[in-house]
Order: sequence, then structure tokens, then C-alpha cells
Amino acid sequence: MKNLLRGISALLLCVAAVALAHGNGAAATATNNTNTLKVSPVRTSITVQPGTTGIVKTYVTNLTKSPVIIHPIENDFVAGDENGTPSIILDENSYAPTHSLKRFMTPLQNVTINAGDTKEIDVSIVVPKTAQAGGYFGAVRYAPATSDNSQSVNLSASVASLILMTVPGPTTENLILTNFDIQQYGSTVATISKPDGVSVLVRFANKGNLQEAPFGQIYVQKGKKVVYRYNFNQTDPKDYVLPDGARRWTVPLKGFDKFGKYKVSGTFTYGTKGESVSVSKTIWVIPTGYLIAGGAIIVGLIVLGILIWLLLRMYKRRIIRKSSRRRY
Repeated sequence: MKNLLRGISALLLCVAAVALAHGNGAAATATNNTNTLKVSPVRTSITVQPGTTGIVKTYVTNLTKSPVIIHPIENDFVAGDENGTPSIILDENSYAPTHSLKRFMTPLQNVTINAGDTKEIDVSIVVPKTAQAGGYFGAVRYAPATSDNSQSVNLSASVASLILMTVPGPTTENLILTNFDIQQYGSTVATISKPDGVSVLVRFANKGNLQEAPFGQIYVQKGKKVVYRYNFNQTDPKDYVLPDGARRWTVPLKGFDKFGKYKVSGTFTYGTKGESVSVSKTIWVIPTGYLIAGGAIIVGLIVLGILIWLLLRMYKRRIIRKSSRRRY
């Protein structure tokens, strides 16, 4: 039964996971037949000095017509897939092996929210003086409890607020650009015949101990002229790459309108010291008509070469015959 409840909870936590993956959500809502909750913000970034306490304000709204007793559940999460979806550790008694925020979070008590009301719930994060500098992350889930205020909760209606914390100090910031691949319809290419479905795959791997949010610009050039420019990860909040994880983005590209060689470049910045990464790739645009014409020219040249070779051979034989007749 316990595993079944965890499975149900994991399914409905996709609401929060999708919000983190896109980085633009302000609130998450979970609904079943009897309960509807909304939590905001979906994600919070906070910096807490060692030996101090940080407060994260969350807001839970009861969208039903009856009072609801809310049970807060504190969890850690780790990097899930490379699209930014977190993997929440649902067991209340388990911790992440590294970067555990739950170890610093003060347990929360149940709270009652009247019909249609919003309740502010402050999450206290106590960071000891001995805490190692770096990034920590966790989640607070809110689920309706039973009417008798017990620990039995309705996990199918839980919603989550994600928290990313930074503890200042000597940190290792090492974000590696592993891929910058020009693709068409998902396949890496060096030439294209038409400008449809062209994109660039950008992948960063985080080898440091601090969550990083790379941002910058990607642009397409033909000669010295910039024909397309894209602001990479410059939304608020930005998408993060968690320590020991990787993240990929697929960025659509435009501007490939004419025959010729194009250069696709990216300039990215990350970290507290403004580390920069630059990369460029070239791609040729050769329309289908050009390919057909080029192929026809090549075939024509081959045929012409064969004809010239045959004519020269026939001419050589004729010269040999004439020379033989003269001798006799």
C-alpha cells in the first residue's frame, strides 16, 4: 500500500517537475474529485550564510468550498532527465546522498486553510556554521490531511514548491559545454537543402558543486552579417544545471534563406565570476535544385571525359596504323 501511494504521488508531482523544467511557472495546482490546492512560487532560489537561518515564503491556496487541513512534506530531489525534470525522493525518511537541503529544513506542522483562502507557510532553513559551501536543493510538498488532523494524507492531491539554496564560500564552478550540434529534424547535419526544422542542440554538464544557470546568445551569420539572433536562457527564473547532472536545450534556428556557407555561434556566461564559453560551427545550405544541377554537371563531365578518352584512343590507333603502312 505504501508503494502504491508513493506511485500515485510521483505521478501527480509531474506538475511541479514540469514547472522546474520550463522555469516559467508561478504556481502549481493539483486536483482530484474532492480537493484542489495551488502553491506558489513553484521554485525559489535562496542564499544562506553558514550559521544563519533562511526563510522561504510559500503560499498555499484552498480552491475548494470547504476548509482543508494541509500536511507539509519535506523532500530532497536530485537531477532527473536532461530536460530539467527533477527526481523527487518521495520517502519522508530518506535523504539525497549529496546536496541534501532536507537536512537543514525545520519540520513543519499541519495547517488549516479555509475555503478559498491562501495561507502563507514559512519554510525555515537552518544552516550550521560547519556547512560546506555549495548548492543544496529540496522540495516542500503540501497534501490534504484527514479531518482528524492525523498524519494520514491524500497524496494524490499534493503540490510542491522547489527550493534551491546556495551556501557561500569556496565553491567549485565547472560547467562544461559537451554538445553544440546543428540538427535538422533531430539529426546532426553538416549541410541542409531547405531551412525547415533546423535547430542547435546545446548540452552542459555540471562538474562543480554549485547549481549553474548558463545564459547568453546564439546567432547565425552569413559572411559578416548576423541573420538571426536568439537570447539563450534569459527568462526569469533561468533554467539551472544541478551539480553532478547535465541539461540540454534544443534551440530553433532561422535565417538560412540562400545558398552558401553559414556560421552558427554561441556565447555563454555562467557562475559567480562570469565565466564565459564560446563555440562556433559551420553549415552549408545547398538547395535541392543546386544539388540536381551539380549532379548533372558532374555526370556530364564524367561522360565528356569518357568521350575524350575514347576519341584519343581511336586517334592513337589510327596513327599507329598509318605508321605501320609506311614501313611496309
